[in-house]
Amino acid sequence: MTLLVVGSIALDSVETPFGNRPDILGGAASYFSVGASLFTPVRLAGVIGEDFPTEHLELFRSRRIDLEGLRTISGGKTFRWAGRYVGRMDIAETLDTQLNVLGDVRPQLPASYLDSEFVLLANDHPANQLAVAQQLSQPRFMMMDTMNLWIDNFRSEVVKVLGVVDALVCNDEEARSLGENSNLIGAMNAISAMGPSTVLVKKGEHGAIILHAGRFFALPAYPLEYVKDPTGAGDTFAAGVMGFLARERTCDFQSLKMAMSYGTVLASYNVEDFGLDRLRTLTMNDIEIRHEVYRQFLALDG
Repeated sequence: MTLLVVGSIALDSVETPFGNRPDILGGAASYFSVGASLFTPVRLAGVIGEDFPTEHLELFRSRRIDLEGLRTISGGKTFRWAGRYVGRMDIAETLDTQLNVLGDVRPQLPASYLDSEFVLLANDHPANQLAVAQQLSQPRFMMMDTMNLWIDNFRSEVVKVLGVVDALVCNDEEARSLGENSNLIGAMNAISAMGPSTVLVKKGEHGAIILHAGRFFALPAYPLEYVKDPTGAGDTFAAGVMGFLARERTCDFQSLKMAMSYGTVLASYNVEDFGLDRLRTLTMNDIEIRHEVYRQFLALDG
């Protein structure tokens, strides 16, 4: 089953209490594609500059990631982000953002991507997300991500995209802002009324909650004592969710619940090291082993 991600590929500089890592591979589409490729082949669409290191392209090529939709802009520079985590590891202080080619180029999918059945519109300007959605022929399940920057400044455009997608994934603060309700359940109901039948809310160390066709379900996070770098955790959570759905070729409520559990496990691995370093060596067998531990952790009768 075809899985497409459209979003940012970046070079990140990250500082946490465990150290500093300059110019490492980052971006929502990078985390998503590498994580989801453990479950199923992935089509990656995005833009990079001529400064993008070959070693990162080799990582993509070493996985089941189709790069036909990855455009290198002549003379351009790759999107860069620098951030720091101090104290609470779930909130990053942004030190620098350079959009570079990400701010100059509008998404255009190659013809071979237009029949993609499962799609993640990763965090981006809602106008770009809508442009991508309108290029696709007939996706079976399309999910979008967003953030408060777009909700606060381009709310009407965000609502337009919500009207054409099947699902939204965002964090609890974003959900409350978009749903205009301090009560999370009320906010999720309000968002669903805007169009998407599925609203999936990430709550960091407190897990995730989903609303699908009027039904709610929640899961805790995988219990971890140490978090080295939380960058990309939300993107790898989405990767596990969408990767599982595409692999299983289904998107009913039961499948969504199981997909959440795999997304939770994949994200738990991601935060154990800087950037994508943990995902580089991760195998599906590793995921299944931890997933079984997680299932036992959730059991009420054992």
